[in-house]
Amino acid sequence: MFVFGVYYLTRSMKILLVDDEVELTDPLGRILTREGYIVDITYNGKSGSELAQTRTYDLLILDWMLPEKTGLEICQELRRQGKNIPVLFLTAKDTLDDRVQGLDAGGDDYLVKPFELRELLARVRALLRRSSVDSYTITGKLAVGDLELDMENQVAHRQGRIIELSEKESQLLKYFMENPEQLLTHGQIMQHLWKGEKPPESNVIAALIRLLRRKIELGGESTLIHTVYGKGYRFSYHNYTLQTTRKP
Repeated sequence: MFVFGVYYLTRSMKILLVDDEVELTDPLGRILTREGYIVDITYNGKSGSELAQTRTYDLLILDWMLPEKTGLEICQELRRQGKNIPVLFLTAKDTLDDRVQGLDAGGDDYLVKPFELRELLARVRALLRRSSVDSYTITGKLAVGDLELDMENQVAHRQGRIIELSEKESQLLKYFMENPEQLLTHGQIMQHLWKGEKPPESNVIAALIRLLRRKIELGGESTLIHTVYGKGYRFSYHNYTLQTTRKP
């Protein structure tokens, strides 16, 4: 879902946003676009349903009460067809029964209006992350942003490039991509890469990170592996210049 590689090259994550509150939907669409997502917007349930049926999305953000067809009906329709696109409901309905109904209809998450932007973005990232890991278990490929890792063939792809990796580089990159936006300490990385083996010298991690960066971060490409001085590293595809309206 997330992107890239031999098959996807540089496809960004696609989101369908369906909400009839223009004063909310338009600014939210702009924010999600600045976050690096491709966003389609529509304001009624009928066109939202048509888009969800005819185009490929990584996430649907649906208002519950929509003209012509409700978000609940769109979600139920997709689930009946066996489509497992993650669905995040946005709604003013805030009772426990409403939440249960939304989740039972096939929704993956539920956010009550008004909401904090940071919470919405965190939920979007979590749903996309979860769906990318699910995709990996099926395809053997893991993708985040414009980077795809093919563990079976021990190669990565970015911006159309084929990147050959050593076994340890593949394992390290997989660990990062399965834990985006999380601080991974030197100890955690060491334990993950050498569990059951005699650990190497402590500077091996820094050397391995340096080699991996040279391969996956060429000039002009966004930085993926960020050093958290004195603690470890964080894998982040975005740039975090957020002020109530933005991400990494």
